[in-house]
Amino acid sequence: MSTNADTAVAQPSTPNPPQRLTAKEAIAANVKALIEQIEAGQSDALTVYLNAMSRFHNYSFGNILEIARQKPDATRVAGMFAWNQLGRRVIKGEKGIRILAPVIGAARKGQEDAEKDLTKQNQPVLVGFRAVYVFDISQTEGAELPAMREVMGDVGENLDRLIAFIETQGIALEFNERIAPALGVSYGGKIVLLPGQSKAGEFSTLVHELAHELLHKADRRTATTKVVRETEAEAIAFVVGNAVGLETGTASADYIQLYHGNASLLAESLEVIQQASAVILGALESPLDESVEEAQEQPEALAVAS
Repeated sequence: MSTNADTAVAQPSTPNPPQRLTAKEAIAANVKALIEQIEAGQSDALTVYLNAMSRFHNYSFGNILEIARQKPDATRVAGMFAWNQLGRRVIKGEKGIRILAPVIGAARKGQEDAEKDLTKQNQPVLVGFRAVYVFDISQTEGAELPAMREVMGDVGENLDRLIAFIETQGIALEFNERIAPALGVSYGGKIVLLPGQSKAGEFSTLVHELAHELLHKADRRTATTKVVRETEAEAIAFVVGNAVGLETGTASADYIQLYHGNASLLAESLEVIQQASAVILGALESPLDESVEEAQEQPEALAVAS
Protein backbone atom coordinates (compact mmCIF):
# COMPACT_ATOMS: atom_id res chain seq x y z
CA MET A 1 0.00 0.00 0.00
CA SER A 2 1.31 3.45 -0.82
CA THR A 3 1.62 5.89 2.05
CA ASN A 4 0.50 8.81 -0.13
CA ALA A 5 -3.09 9.69 -1.00
CA ASP A 6 -2.12 10.89 -4.48
CA THR A 7 1.42 11.37 -5.71
CA ALA A 8 2.17 13.92 -2.99
CA VAL A 9 -0.93 14.09 -0.87
CA ALA A 10 -0.56 12.30 2.45
CA GLN A 11 2.79 11.64 4.07
CA PRO A 12 3.52 9.02 6.72
CA SER A 13 3.48 10.29 10.28
CA THR A 14 7.06 9.04 10.81
CA PRO A 15 9.72 9.60 8.13
CA ASN A 16 11.43 6.43 6.95
CA PRO A 17 9.57 4.13 9.36
CA PRO A 18 11.15 0.77 10.16
CA GLN A 19 9.81 -2.02 8.00
CA ARG A 20 10.74 -4.88 10.34
CA LEU A 21 8.23 -4.60 13.18
CA THR A 22 6.78 -7.14 15.54
CA ALA A 23 3.36 -6.91 17.10
CA LYS A 24 4.76 -7.69 20.57
CA GLU A 25 7.31 -4.88 20.36
CA ALA A 26 4.68 -2.36 19.25
CA ILE A 27 2.28 -3.38 22.02
CA ALA A 28 5.01 -3.24 24.67
CA ALA A 29 6.06 0.25 23.56
CA ASN A 30 2.50 1.54 23.63
CA VAL A 31 1.73 0.05 27.05
CA LYS A 32 4.95 1.54 28.43
CA ALA A 33 3.96 4.94 26.99
CA LEU A 34 0.51 4.62 28.58
CA ILE A 35 2.01 3.91 32.01
CA GLU A 36 4.35 6.89 31.63
CA GLN A 37 1.40 9.14 30.81
CA ILE A 38 -0.50 7.94 33.86
CA GLU A 39 2.50 8.42 36.14
CA ALA A 40 2.95 11.91 34.70
CA GLY A 41 -0.53 12.82 35.90
CA GLN A 42 -2.44 12.37 32.64
CA SER A 43 -5.33 10.48 34.25
CA ASP A 44 -7.43 10.51 31.10
CA ALA A 45 -4.87 8.52 29.11
CA LEU A 46 -6.62 5.18 29.68
CA THR A 47 -9.96 6.69 28.66
CA VAL A 48 -8.42 7.52 25.28
CA TYR A 49 -7.46 3.87 24.79
CA LEU A 50 -10.85 2.56 25.94
CA ASN A 51 -12.60 4.99 23.58
CA ALA A 52 -10.44 3.66 20.75
CA MET A 53 -11.51 0.11 21.64
CA SER A 54 -15.16 1.11 21.37
CA ARG A 55 -14.63 2.66 17.93
CA PHE A 56 -12.30 0.11 16.37
CA HIS A 57 -13.36 -3.21 17.89
CA ASN A 58 -12.72 -5.05 14.61
CA TYR A 59 -9.05 -4.11 14.70
CA SER A 60 -6.37 -6.09 16.51
CA PHE A 61 -5.36 -5.14 20.03
CA GLY A 62 -1.97 -3.86 18.87
CA ASN A 63 -3.43 -1.71 16.11
CA ILE A 64 -6.01 -0.20 18.48
CA LEU A 65 -3.12 0.92 20.68
CA GLU A 66 -1.34 2.39 17.65
CA ILE A 67 -4.40 4.37 16.53
CA ALA A 68 -5.05 5.69 20.04
CA ARG A 69 -1.45 6.81 20.47
CA GLN A 70 -1.03 8.49 17.09
CA LYS A 71 -4.50 10.05 16.71
CA PRO A 72 -6.50 9.96 19.97
CA ASP A 73 -9.49 11.73 18.39
CA ALA A 74 -9.86 9.27 15.50
CA THR A 75 -13.40 7.95 15.05
CA ARG A 76 -13.43 5.99 11.76
CA VAL A 77 -10.30 4.88 9.95
CA ALA A 78 -9.64 3.10 6.68
CA GLY A 79 -6.92 2.70 4.09
CA MET A 80 -6.61 5.10 1.18
CA PHE A 81 -8.12 2.61 -1.29
CA ALA A 82 -11.11 1.97 0.99
CA TRP A 83 -11.83 5.70 1.31
CA ASN A 84 -11.61 6.08 -2.46
CA GLN A 85 -14.12 3.25 -2.89
CA LEU A 86 -16.47 5.15 -0.57
CA GLY A 87 -16.18 8.31 -2.66
CA ARG A 88 -13.78 10.12 -0.37
CA ARG A 89 -10.16 11.23 -0.79
CA VAL A 90 -7.44 11.99 1.72
CA ILE A 91 -6.89 15.73 2.17
CA LYS A 92 -3.56 16.98 0.88
CA GLY A 93 -0.91 17.15 3.60
CA GLU A 94 -2.61 14.77 6.05
CA LYS A 95 -0.32 12.30 7.77
CA GLY A 96 -1.21 8.62 7.86
CA ILE A 97 -1.69 6.55 11.01
CA ARG A 98 0.83 3.73 10.96
CA ILE A 99 -0.49 0.28 11.87
CA LEU A 100 0.70 -3.27 11.22
CA ALA A 101 -0.67 -5.48 8.46
CA PRO A 102 0.12 -9.20 8.18
CA VAL A 103 2.45 -10.42 5.45
CA ILE A 104 1.16 -13.76 4.13
CA GLY A 105 3.44 -16.22 2.37
CA ALA A 106 2.95 -19.69 0.98
CA ALA A 107 4.37 -22.85 2.50
CA ARG A 108 5.10 -25.03 -0.48
CA LYS A 109 4.32 -28.73 -0.22
CA GLY A 110 6.59 -31.41 -1.51
CA GLN A 111 6.04 -32.72 -5.02
CA GLU A 112 4.51 -35.99 -3.79
CA ASP A 113 2.04 -34.26 -1.44
CA ALA A 114 1.12 -31.69 -4.09
CA GLU A 115 0.27 -34.39 -6.60
CA LYS A 116 -2.10 -36.04 -4.11
CA ASP A 117 -4.20 -32.88 -3.70
CA LEU A 118 -3.81 -30.25 -6.42
CA THR A 119 -6.16 -27.85 -4.63
CA LYS A 120 -3.86 -27.61 -1.61
CA GLN A 121 -0.44 -27.35 -3.14
CA ASN A 122 0.54 -24.28 -1.13
CA GLN A 123 -0.70 -23.37 2.35
CA PRO A 124 -0.83 -19.69 3.45
CA VAL A 125 1.39 -18.88 6.42
CA LEU A 126 2.03 -15.72 8.42
CA VAL A 127 5.49 -14.46 7.53
CA GLY A 128 5.45 -11.33 9.68
CA PHE A 129 4.06 -7.80 9.79
CA ARG A 130 4.67 -4.65 7.80
CA ALA A 131 3.84 -1.01 8.46
CA VAL A 132 0.91 0.36 6.43
CA TYR A 133 -1.10 3.55 6.79
CA VAL A 134 -4.75 4.36 7.44
CA PHE A 135 -6.52 7.71 7.70
CA ASP A 136 -9.29 8.99 9.94
CA ILE A 137 -12.48 10.29 8.34
CA SER A 138 -11.55 13.79 9.54
CA GLN A 139 -8.52 13.57 7.24
CA THR A 140 -10.71 12.94 4.19
CA GLU A 141 -13.28 14.81 2.12
CA GLY A 142 -15.95 13.79 -0.35
CA ALA A 143 -19.24 11.90 -0.30
CA GLU A 144 -21.19 11.64 2.95
CA LEU A 145 -21.22 8.21 4.55
CA PRO A 146 -24.27 6.41 5.90
CA ALA A 147 -24.81 7.36 9.53
CA MET A 148 -23.63 4.80 12.03
CA ARG A 149 -25.83 3.89 14.96
CA GLU A 150 -26.20 6.87 17.33
CA VAL A 151 -28.15 5.97 20.43
CA MET A 152 -27.41 9.11 22.49
CA GLY A 153 -28.32 7.69 25.87
CA ASP A 154 -31.10 5.43 24.63
CA VAL A 155 -30.13 1.78 24.33
CA GLY A 156 -32.67 1.27 21.56
CA GLU A 157 -32.62 -2.33 20.34
CA ASN A 158 -29.26 -3.03 21.93
CA LEU A 159 -30.68 -4.27 25.22
CA ASP A 160 -32.82 -6.86 23.43
CA ARG A 161 -29.86 -7.90 21.28
CA LEU A 162 -27.67 -8.23 24.36
CA ILE A 163 -30.24 -10.39 26.15
CA ALA A 164 -30.59 -12.57 23.03
CA PHE A 165 -26.80 -12.99 22.89
CA ILE A 166 -26.69 -13.99 26.55
CA GLU A 167 -29.33 -16.65 25.85
CA THR A 168 -27.25 -18.07 22.99
CA GLN A 169 -24.34 -18.40 25.42
CA GLY A 170 -26.43 -20.61 27.67
CA ILE A 171 -26.41 -18.03 30.47
CA ALA A 172 -29.61 -17.70 32.51
CA LEU A 173 -30.89 -14.19 33.29
CA GLU A 174 -33.02 -13.41 36.34
CA PHE A 175 -34.23 -10.36 38.26
CA ASN A 176 -34.26 -10.42 42.04
CA GLU A 177 -34.50 -7.64 44.65
CA ARG A 178 -32.56 -9.74 47.16
CA ILE A 179 -29.21 -8.87 45.58
CA ALA A 180 -29.56 -5.21 46.69
CA PRO A 181 -27.55 -3.06 47.10
CA ALA A 182 -25.71 -4.78 44.23
CA LEU A 183 -27.02 -3.87 40.78
CA GLY A 184 -26.01 -7.21 39.30
CA VAL A 185 -24.31 -10.45 40.23
CA SER A 186 -22.59 -13.11 38.11
CA TYR A 187 -22.92 -16.65 39.43
CA GLY A 188 -21.23 -18.58 36.65
CA GLY A 189 -23.86 -19.61 34.13
CA LYS A 190 -26.42 -17.20 35.60
CA ILE A 191 -26.72 -13.42 35.85
CA VAL A 192 -29.08 -11.82 38.36
CA LEU A 193 -30.01 -8.13 38.00
CA LEU A 194 -31.66 -5.78 40.46
CA PRO A 195 -35.09 -4.84 39.03
CA GLY A 196 -36.13 -1.21 38.55
CA GLN A 197 -33.01 0.08 36.82
CA SER A 198 -33.24 2.44 33.86
CA LYS A 199 -32.78 0.83 30.45
CA ALA A 200 -29.33 2.41 30.13
CA GLY A 201 -28.41 1.31 33.66
CA GLU A 202 -29.68 -2.20 33.04
CA PHE A 203 -27.70 -2.43 29.80
CA SER A 204 -24.47 -1.26 31.45
CA THR A 205 -24.92 -3.59 34.44
CA LEU A 206 -25.69 -6.50 32.15
CA VAL A 207 -22.54 -5.89 30.09
CA HIS A 208 -20.50 -5.72 33.29
CA GLU A 209 -21.84 -9.06 34.54
CA LEU A 210 -21.55 -10.65 31.10
CA ALA A 211 -17.89 -9.63 31.10
CA HIS A 212 -17.44 -11.62 34.31
CA GLU A 213 -19.14 -14.59 32.68
CA LEU A 214 -16.89 -14.42 29.63
CA LEU A 215 -13.61 -13.71 31.39
CA HIS A 216 -13.51 -14.47 35.05
CA LYS A 217 -14.29 -18.13 35.48
CA ALA A 218 -12.01 -21.10 36.08
CA ASP A 219 -8.32 -20.43 35.50
CA ARG A 220 -8.47 -16.66 35.00
CA ARG A 221 -10.44 -16.15 38.21
CA THR A 222 -7.74 -17.86 40.27
CA ALA A 223 -4.96 -15.96 38.48
CA THR A 224 -6.33 -12.44 39.06
CA THR A 225 -7.43 -10.35 42.02
CA LYS A 226 -10.98 -9.21 42.63
CA VAL A 227 -9.89 -5.63 41.97
CA VAL A 228 -8.46 -6.53 38.55
CA ARG A 229 -11.58 -8.53 37.64
CA GLU A 230 -13.87 -5.65 38.59
CA THR A 231 -11.64 -3.22 36.71
CA GLU A 232 -11.80 -5.31 33.55
CA ALA A 233 -15.57 -5.75 33.75
CA GLU A 234 -16.13 -2.03 34.32
CA ALA A 235 -13.80 -1.15 31.46
CA ILE A 236 -15.72 -3.48 29.12
CA ALA A 237 -18.98 -1.83 30.20
CA PHE A 238 -17.36 1.52 29.40
CA VAL A 239 -16.19 0.41 25.94
CA VAL A 240 -19.50 -1.19 24.94
CA GLY A 241 -21.64 1.58 26.43
CA ASN A 242 -19.58 4.24 24.69
CA ALA A 243 -19.82 2.36 21.39
CA VAL A 244 -23.63 2.37 21.46
CA GLY A 245 -23.82 6.06 22.41
CA LEU A 246 -24.48 5.95 26.15
CA GLU A 247 -23.14 8.63 28.46
CA THR A 248 -20.36 6.84 30.33
CA GLY A 249 -18.33 7.98 33.29
CA THR A 250 -14.57 7.78 33.66
CA ALA A 251 -14.45 5.54 36.73
CA SER A 252 -12.69 2.84 34.72
CA ALA A 253 -9.73 5.11 34.11
CA ASP A 254 -9.30 5.74 37.82
CA TYR A 255 -8.52 2.08 38.44
CA ILE A 256 -5.37 2.28 36.33
CA GLN A 257 -3.39 3.30 39.41
CA LEU A 258 -4.03 -0.17 40.85
CA TYR A 259 -1.66 -1.69 38.29
CA HIS A 260 1.26 0.17 39.91
CA GLY A 261 3.26 0.42 36.70
CA ASN A 262 3.06 -3.33 36.01
CA ALA A 263 3.27 -3.25 32.20
CA SER A 264 2.69 -6.98 31.68
CA LEU A 265 -0.42 -7.02 33.89
CA LEU A 266 -1.82 -3.90 32.23
CA ALA A 267 -1.16 -5.29 28.74
CA GLU A 268 -2.93 -8.54 29.64
CA SER A 269 -5.96 -6.70 31.00
CA LEU A 270 -6.21 -4.33 28.04
CA GLU A 271 -6.07 -7.25 25.62
CA VAL A 272 -8.84 -9.23 27.33
CA ILE A 273 -10.91 -6.03 27.59
CA GLN A 274 -10.54 -5.49 23.84
CA GLN A 275 -11.34 -9.09 22.95
CA ALA A 276 -14.43 -9.36 25.16
CA SER A 277 -15.70 -5.96 24.03
CA ALA A 278 -15.30 -6.99 20.39
CA VAL A 279 -17.33 -10.16 20.98
CA ILE A 280 -20.18 -8.26 22.67
CA LEU A 281 -20.20 -5.42 20.13
CA GLY A 282 -20.19 -7.94 17.30
CA ALA A 283 -23.36 -9.46 18.74
CA LEU A 284 -25.00 -6.02 18.85
CA GLU A 285 -24.24 -5.02 15.26
CA SER A 286 -27.08 -4.33 12.87
CA PRO A 287 -26.90 -5.06 9.11
CA LEU A 288 -26.21 -1.34 8.44
CA ASP A 289 -23.27 -1.31 10.84
CA GLU A 290 -21.83 -4.44 9.25
CA SER A 291 -22.09 -3.10 5.69
CA VAL A 292 -20.33 0.16 6.53
CA GLU A 293 -17.59 -1.61 8.48
CA GLU A 294 -16.99 -3.96 5.56
CA ALA A 295 -16.56 -0.95 3.27
CA GLN A 296 -14.10 0.62 5.68
CA GLU A 297 -11.88 -2.41 5.30
CA GLN A 298 -8.66 -2.97 7.14
CA PRO A 299 -5.53 -2.93 4.98
CA GLU A 300 -5.34 -6.16 3.05
CA ALA A 301 -2.68 -8.68 3.95
CA LEU A 302 0.41 -8.40 1.81
CA ALA A 303 1.02 -11.61 -0.11
CA VAL A 304 4.58 -12.78 -0.62
CA ALA A 305 6.12 -15.99 -1.86
CA SER A 306 8.00 -17.99 0.71
